[in-house]
Amino acid sequence: MSEVRTLDDTLPVQGQGRTGTAWWGLMCVIGTEGILFAYLIFSYGYLASQNVRWLHDGPRSLRLALPATVLLVGSSIVLEWAKRVGNRGRTGAARLGVVLAVLMGAAFMLLELREWKEQPFAFDTDSYSSIYFLLTGTHLAHVAVGLLGLLMMLAWSFGGRLRTEHSQYRALTTLYWHFVDAVWLFVFATIYLSPRLA
Repeated sequence: MSEVRTLDDTLPVQGQGRTGTAWWGLMCVIGTEGILFAYLIFSYGYLASQNVRWLHDGPRSLRLALPATVLLVGSSIVLEWAKRVGNRGRTGAARLGVVLAVLMGAAFMLLELREWKEQPFAFDTDSYSSIYFLLTGTHLAHVAVGLLGLLMMLAWSFGGRLRTEHSQYRALTTLYWHFVDAVWLFVFATIYLSPRLA
C-alpha cells in the first residue's frame, strides 16, 4: 500500500528564538557583513588621514541624511513591535507593522538615492567620491536585501503561511533589519558627523 501525502503550504517550525541552524547561519552572515563594513569604515578613515583636500565643499549635508536616519531607526522600532505582537497572535497588527517598516525603509532608500543624485561628484572623481559611494552603496544593497526579506515575510503572512508558532522567521528577519539599521548609524557617524568634529 502506498501512503498518500498532502501538501502542507505552511512554513516548517524549526527552532524557537536562538536555536536552530537558521539562527547560527544568520549570525555568520551578520559577522561577515559586519567585518565588511568595518573594513570600509577603516578605509574611509585611512583615506581621510592621507588626503589634505579630502572633502568636496566641506562635510556632507544633513538635509536628507538626518530624516533618512530617523526613518531607518523608526522602522526598526516599528518592526520590533510587529515581531512581538505577531508572536502573540495579533496577525493584523503585525502585518501593519511590517508594512510600515517596509514603507519607512523604502523612503530611506529614496532619500539616499536622491542624495546621491545631488552630489557634486561621481564615483570615479577621486578617492573620497569612491569610498563615499562604495560605503553608502554597500549599505543600500543591504537595505534592499532587508526589504526583500520583509516583503517575503509579509507575503507569507497574507498567504496564511506565517503563524504564531513561526516566531523564528520573525526573529531572524527582524534581527537582520536591526543589523542594517545599526550599520547605518556607524556609516552616518563616519560620513556625516566625523568631518564636523575634525
